[in-house]
Amino acid sequence: MMWLLVVLLSLVAAVPSARALVAEVSQREIAVRTDFTGAELIVYGAKDSIPTDIVIAVRGPPMPVVVRQRTRIAGIWVNGASAMFEAAPGFYAVAATRPLAELLPETERRRFGLGLDALPLRAREARAEDSFRQALVALKVERGLYRQQDTGVTVTGERLFSVRIFLPPTVPPGLYQVDVFGVQGRRVEAVRDLTFAVRRVGTSAEIWRFAHMHPWLYGVAAVIAAAVVGWAGSIVFRRG
Repeated sequence: MMWLLVVLLSLVAAVPSARALVAEVSQREIAVRTDFTGAELIVYGAKDSIPTDIVIAVRGPPMPVVVRQRTRIAGIWVNGASAMFEAAPGFYAVAATRPLAELLPETERRRFGLGLDALPLRAREARAEDSFRQALVALKVERGLYRQQDTGVTVTGERLFSVRIFLPPTVPPGLYQVDVFGVQGRRVEAVRDLTFAVRRVGTSAEIWRFAHMHPWLYGVAAVIAAAVVGWAGSIVFRRG
């Protein structure tokens, strides 16, 4: 971590005014291979005495998501009503020095999309949007793709700040945006924007590309592979 301390000290020297805020990310590109088990991104920087608090939001590429309601008919669970969210972040994480509700009013949080309850998720179908929205957020949280850490940002010496953001193995590829907000008096006083990319490389990239270009063939191949593995396993156990 010596390199991080050196960079943070250089960032402190770069803060020129009371409203200044500088920030950086530990990686500008994260490579996803077949053995990818997740990655840790560090967002760090420096500030002056004002603003006093920091909020950091990481957003993945927007993508369409369909949320379906499960309905039980005659003892069988089937798909019922559904809602399409055309631009839901593939990944979202927000962290702050203090709970978001203490730092910013709801109007300000909704303006910048800070907090799971303030994400601008809009369903194409207006009916029952709230229930489907809650289901979408709950599903993403369960999969580790949405996360809120109200006290995740650490401030050292009143000027240096940092936070660790874990990207799960299922994190989608694409361009990610990192927004660093300086907060003072329940207002956003300074903003810094950063980006990094998640890219699939090697065999993982080829499999992902094939699955998206030929979904039917990929599905058939997956079923055949599962059947072969099951058949081979039954033979092995039978001999045992």
